[in-house]
Amino acid sequence: QVRLVESGGGSVQTGGSLTLTCSYSVDDDASRCMTWFRQADGNEREEVAGIYSHGLRAYYADSVKGRFTNYQDHAENDLYLGMNDLKPEDRALYYCATILTVCGSWFREQWNNRRLYHSWGQGTQVTVSS
Repeated sequence: QVRLVESGGGSVQTGGSLTLTCSYSVDDDASRCMTWFRQADGNEREEVAGIYSHGLRAYYADSVKGRFTNYQDHAENDLYLGMNDLKPEDRALYYCATILTVCGSWFREQWNNRRLYHSWGQGTQVTVSS
């Protein structure tokens, strides 16, 4: 059974930084597609950053490129989202998610398709004040 637990959310001012952690229990995590999504009040859940470690690939939404970094610690079974230069529009509930099928090159075109993700964490709240 896959288990994902997010932590590290909080409140910061514009321009501040946070690092979110997703602690997971999955088999062969290096073959998994793992992605951060976020959902702001009244909005649909949207993709933020995806990673496929076997391919050493990371993908980012245009809105966070250059500010956010998605990376893993396989020894600790942790996925991280480093967030710098935070803006009020980054305020949201942040989730990590994974797809149960083995990841591959197809992930490049599909990483932002939330319908493919089978397992989700409960989310961690990020608030950015101006």
